[in-house]
Amino acid sequence: MMTTLRIAVVAGEASGDVLAAGMIRALRKKYPNAIIEGIGGHHMQAEGFTSLFDMETLSVMGLVEVLGRLPSILKLKRDLLTHFEQHPPDVYVGVDAPDFNLRIETALKSKGIPTIHYVSPTVWAWREKRIFKIAKAADLVMGVFPFEKQVYDKYKVPFTFVGHTLADAIDIQPDPLNARKQLSLSAETTYLGVLPGSRRREVATLLPVFIKTMVRLLEQQPHLEFVIPAANEYRYSEIENLLNNVELTPTSLRKKVTLVQGQSREVMIASNALLLASGTASLEGMLCKKPMVVAYKMSWLTHKIMQRLYIPRFFSLPNILANQELVPELLQEDVNEEKLSTLLAPWLQQAPNHLLATFKDLHTSLKCNADEAAAQAVLGKIADVEGNTLC
Repeated sequence: MMTTLRIAVVAGEASGDVLAAGMIRALRKKYPNAIIEGIGGHHMQAEGFTSLFDMETLSVMGLVEVLGRLPSILKLKRDLLTHFEQHPPDVYVGVDAPDFNLRIETALKSKGIPTIHYVSPTVWAWREKRIFKIAKAADLVMGVFPFEKQVYDKYKVPFTFVGHTLADAIDIQPDPLNARKQLSLSAETTYLGVLPGSRRREVATLLPVFIKTMVRLLEQQPHLEFVIPAANEYRYSEIENLLNNVELTPTSLRKKVTLVQGQSREVMIASNALLLASGTASLEGMLCKKPMVVAYKMSWLTHKIMQRLYIPRFFSLPNILANQELVPELLQEDVNEEKLSTLLAPWLQQAPNHLLATFKDLHTSLKCNADEAAAQAVLGKIADVEGNTLC
């Protein structure tokens, strides 16, 4: 019989923080006194999670971009492994961040600690053979998209589809007026939600182009206003600095921008359309039933490598899920104010009914009580270990 349940969870960015928080909430309903610790953001900490290190260290994306953070990431890995070797968890759950988490999982699994990877690496999109590394690292993969299962079945790697916590949390028919009330926004004004990403490099790369796009749109639609949600206090400061740069942001535009910390979901629901960085934000925008333009810029070298390795026709999640171009997606040089403003202008008037209907169908396919399903899978893996009895 186990005395106190000890669960390790490591999330590397804002989207993983949200996923893990829901799972932790479901775990605490069954085991309120469990020790749940590792690395996570404010969503996880709000559920009684203890973050041993700052999640910001892991919030980096790209094949080349990670090199600048490598020394601090390697030190974090050593410190984290030392902690879990001294305080062995009953299970380790790595949430996304595969380059970091799979290494931790491999080390802990070799010591007999059960390991779970939550959110499948994109083996369906590129480098399918990574699945052998995943199998070596994780006793179980919990996936958020139904189409992933066929790849894991092909290689006979344990996998369970749990759905996506955002699909459970967001109403099938969101209420824009209520969201505007929560944000103290006008009920009549047309708003563009602008989401430049949750990582420092994303904000630095995309927001200047997004600001130029906002200037151009404002020239065409003088009554238009903008709302920008910052993912955390770091991004809030960086966004605020860019907005206060008089050479980049005219006074006429700055007066039209509302900057908030967090509340990205409320911003999405309140907006008429969205301009956002590719990633989980595009999935959340789809679930909020908002037309959007998805953009991304990466280093030249990373882009060249991805051109050779990446398989799917699309990179934004709504398009990948539908296997068709539902929303415009732009990369690299195409991410410029002329193309972005041209694509956004019609979205600001009215979303096509067929687009919203498809978003609704996709939403339904992902609505599977993910938090509970993930928690049950975690507890099941602990119970599978010989000698462990959950009570």
